[in-house]
Amino acid sequence: MKAMLLAAGRGERMRPLTDHTPKPLLRVGGKPLIAWHLAALARAGVAEVIVNLSWLGEQIRAALGDGRDFGLPIRYSEEGSPPLETGGGIFKALPLLGAEPFLVVNGDTFTDIDIAALRLDAARADARLVMVPNPPQHPQGDFVLQGDLLVAGAGPTLTYSGIGIVSPALFAGCSAGQFPLLPLLQRALAAGRLQGQSHSGLWLDIGTPERLEALNRKLTQGVQ
Repeated sequence: MKAMLLAAGRGERMRPLTDHTPKPLLRVGGKPLIAWHLAALARAGVAEVIVNLSWLGEQIRAALGDGRDFGLPIRYSEEGSPPLETGGGIFKALPLLGAEPFLVVNGDTFTDIDIAALRLDAARADARLVMVPNPPQHPQGDFVLQGDLLVAGAGPTLTYSGIGIVSPALFAGCSAGQFPLLPLLQRALAAGRLQGQSHSGLWLDIGTPERLEALNRKLTQGVQ
C-alpha cells in the first residue's frame, strides 16, 4: 500500500517558527516531526510515500531525499504556491498514488495509531477514518461513530485524527485546483460510505508553538 503524507501547509499558527522552516521539519524529540511519521510508515510496510510540497518545499526535499535513509521510497507532488488544501493536494497526487486505496497521514499530528492495521473494503466505503476523543481546541468534534460507520446527527462526536485510508473513488467528479477534503467526506457520509474506527491512545495535534513545546516536554520525560 502507498501513503500520502501531507506536508504542504504554510503553518500560519506556528509562526514565527515556520517563517524560515517548514512545519514538517520542526524538531520534536530530537528529530524532525515528519521523521516520526516516516518511521511509522516504514514499520507498517508501506510500499511508497508521496509527500506534497509547497511552502519551503525545497527544504523538505533536501532533508528527505529519495527516502533511502528512512527505509522506504519517497516521491514528491509539487503544488506550487499557494498550496492546494488537503482535497486538492491529494487529488493532484492521485496519478502517483495509483488505483488502489492508500493511506493519508496529516503531518501535523503525533500518534501511536497502528497504521499497519488499517484496512478499507472499497466495495463498501470510500474512506475509513481513525477517530479520536475531541481535543480541547476542537470540542465539537466532527462525526458520530455508529459501529464502523460515521454518521451525522445526535450522539457523542469524535474528531478525525488526520489519519485514514482512502479510495480514489472519493474524488470522483473533482477537478484540479484548490479545495478542502471535508465536503468529499460529508458526501461519502451522506451516502453511507464513510467508515471509522476509534483510537484512545496517544494522539496530539501539533498546530501551535505551545503544543509543540508540550510534546517536547512529554518526549523529554519519556512519554512516547
